Amino acid sequence: MSASRTAARISSHLGVMLAVSVVLGVVVAGLAIPFAGLVGVSVQGVAKTMDELPEELETTDLAQRTTILDSDGDTIASLYDQNRVEVPLRQVSRIMVKAILSIEDYRFYEHGALDVKGTLRAFVTNQASGGTVQGGSSITQQLVKQTLVNQATTKAEQAAATADTYSRKLTELRYAVALEQQHSKDWILERYLNIVYFGDGAYGIQAAAKHYFNVNAKDLTAKQAALLAGLVKNPYGYDPTNDKARAKDRRDTVLARMAQLNVISEKKASKLESEGLGLDVQKNQNGCVSATAPWFCDYVVNYLLADSDLGKTVKARRRLLYTGGLTIQTTLDMDYQKAADNAVSTAVKSTDGAIGGLAMVEPGTGDVKAIAQSRPMGRNKKKGETYLDYVVPSEYGDSNGFQAGSTFKPFVLSQAINDGIPLVTTINAPQTITLAENSFKVCDGYYQSSASWTVNNSTGSGTYTLYTGTQNSVNTFFAQLEQRTGVCKPYELATKMGITSLKGKAARSQYLVPSFTLGIADTNVLSMAEAYATFAARGIHCSARPVVSITGPNGNTVKTYSKSCSRVMPATTADGVNAVLRGVIEGGFASAQALDQAAAGKTGTTQSGQAVWFAGYTSNMAAVSMIAGVNSAGQPESLVGKYLNGRYVSEASGSGYAAPIWGDAMKAIDDQLPNVDFTAPTSEVVNGVQASVPSVSGMSVSEATSTLEAAGFGVSTGSTVNSSISSGLVAYTSPSGGSSAAQGSTITLYISNGTPATTTSPSSGASSDSSSNNSSNGNSSNNGNSSNNGNGGNSGNNGNGNGNGNGG
Repeated sequence: MSASRTAARISSHLGVMLAVSVVLGVVVAGLAIPFAGLVGVSVQGVAKTMDELPEELETTDLAQRTTILDSDGDTIASLYDQNRVEVPLRQVSRIMVKAILSIEDYRFYEHGALDVKGTLRAFVTNQASGGTVQGGSSITQQLVKQTLVNQATTKAEQAAATADTYSRKLTELRYAVALEQQHSKDWILERYLNIVYFGDGAYGIQAAAKHYFNVNAKDLTAKQAALLAGLVKNPYGYDPTNDKARAKDRRDTVLARMAQLNVISEKKASKLESEGLGLDVQKNQNGCVSATAPWFCDYVVNYLLADSDLGKTVKARRRLLYTGGLTIQTTLDMDYQKAADNAVSTAVKSTDGAIGGLAMVEPGTGDVKAIAQSRPMGRNKKKGETYLDYVVPSEYGDSNGFQAGSTFKPFVLSQAINDGIPLVTTINAPQTITLAENSFKVCDGYYQSSASWTVNNSTGSGTYTLYTGTQNSVNTFFAQLEQRTGVCKPYELATKMGITSLKGKAARSQYLVPSFTLGIADTNVLSMAEAYATFAARGIHCSARPVVSITGPNGNTVKTYSKSCSRVMPATTADGVNAVLRGVIEGGFASAQALDQAAAGKTGTTQSGQAVWFAGYTSNMAAVSMIAGVNSAGQPESLVGKYLNGRYVSEASGSGYAAPIWGDAMKAIDDQLPNVDFTAPTSEVVNGVQASVPSVSGMSVSEATSTLEAAGFGVSTGSTVNSSISSGLVAYTSPSGGSSAAQGSTITLYISNGTPATTTSPSSGASSDSSSNNSSNGNSSNNGNSSNNGNGGNSGNNGNGNGNGNGG
């Protein structure tokens, strides 16, 4: 650069500083002093500009990092727009304070908003060295600029905050004067240290100290402080993660300046300059992708975004989450999460054409302890990554879920027990049965349809009790049981237990149909875990709760999330369900039998083997596992013909594929669970309330049916028999008239053919089927009929009540 150009440049800068100095005098004195133009800026223009500016600069809260904690208080994720953690000035090391003042504004505590003397000295020094050695603007002026940039919400505001114009400089100066008048020097310095950008995603001194050196701001050494102080001037150019040599040169410049001002000795400065940077860079962890429990984190974020208490709009809630400096205490237990992750990943690879998932919910609190999914979070489809959470309700994960198959049967079982139908009640369940759809009660009468519903079994046929019919997952048994309970009450019970996909007019139109009991409704793993936790809690339903509390950056309580529980069924009903479902596991599930305590559960296999389920629980932990076949577009398709972690699927079943996931996860946490047995069902639940069977011999079938139903019994028609009673009338019943039977149990009618019998009719109501059933003591063993547990019947059901239904 020529001498003439250098002189001209110096003259221009001196002119600007002189103008600013005069303006400062005008501002401080509050006077409009007429004088000649200064470097092309008129006094009238300056005075007008200054008069139009607000008298103070509003400083809003700084954006801070939000931290999500597990139940032990360990960080699982951070959320932020700017990676910042505010700290008071007393929590910043004194050498850090001295370093920043040395290089940016060493006379900070001696001057006002503008340090004319310091600015001139810095300018001359920098010009002589040919670079930027000392800062020219005061820290107060820098704070104004940082504040305007930080608070700019539009492109126009951002451009105005960084424009290289006299107007911007005058604006900053006016605001700087206001800050000096309204705040102490310590306040200004503290705010400055918390607002400035230190490069590589670190905003504020605390985040910078942790990011570059993994220490707190209060523990920064002279060498570390010099590096950070040097970054402020050019956080991109001096970023040590990009250019260590340039970062070291800048750090050494700061050390030399500190020695010049006697902050440190020349000897110490020389020693430190000879050393390396001493970095211990910590990776910036922002969002759920980098979380230790990504899918749980994603669920928490979406759960909070849906909470109107955190803001009137989703945008406002998102801003609070990502800028509010919150601490979110969750219910996640990392031991349980690791067990869930391991169990799922062992069964299903991320690149398989299927989704594996598992959720754990604590009975009695609703606390969500773990959420696992086989596909990692991310956008790399070749690695099987996705941002779609298949495990949680659609409002939190965007997936519609999958049909749940026979895991829905316990909702009908529960209602049957509620209605007083004893567990020992027998129903003849043939291999195939065709039922009139209008024989099923719904919420406003009988189902309006003239069609018939044909239901098939893949689990054999015969006469079953509520024990064996459930444990063998017999479709034709449950179709007839649902005739007795109706569809409405089991449907509403499932809704109360947490199956949110059943809510709304559209869902009721699609799913409030006779085939409801076979699990034709789409749902998700977490909702099913929440529902089955109700059985474990003896009828107390608790809404799934992933968050316990939210506190603000100052420790203030933003919101507390109390458990939300209510009784949805009598404890005796839940005890009956537990006794029945306990028999599912005890009847032959090797993968789920190795727990040290009592467990219960139910399998599910859906239409064409598209999804397999196992919903199980102990008295203190409910977990549901699922594997669902999906195509490249994420739509359901059959698991048959796929490979699951190298294992070929020839026949999909809940027992063969979903139950092992459940078993592996629960065995891993079994030692952490208190060993508490289920409460045995009462005699009334097992055997029912005994009542006298009316004598209907000689009545027509319709008259006999009405009489028995009025007495609280169900009715079925048996074979035609020899009898002297007129043909077509009831010859006798089983159990016989005058004997005792449980209310709600089925009385079988035997119809006379008009031919006198050669032997006497039974006098004590033997069952019309000779196969043995469970004894009345409530023992849940099924006498060898459990070998088909979990094998599902394929369904052709499309949600309108037609088809074969889903199997076990």
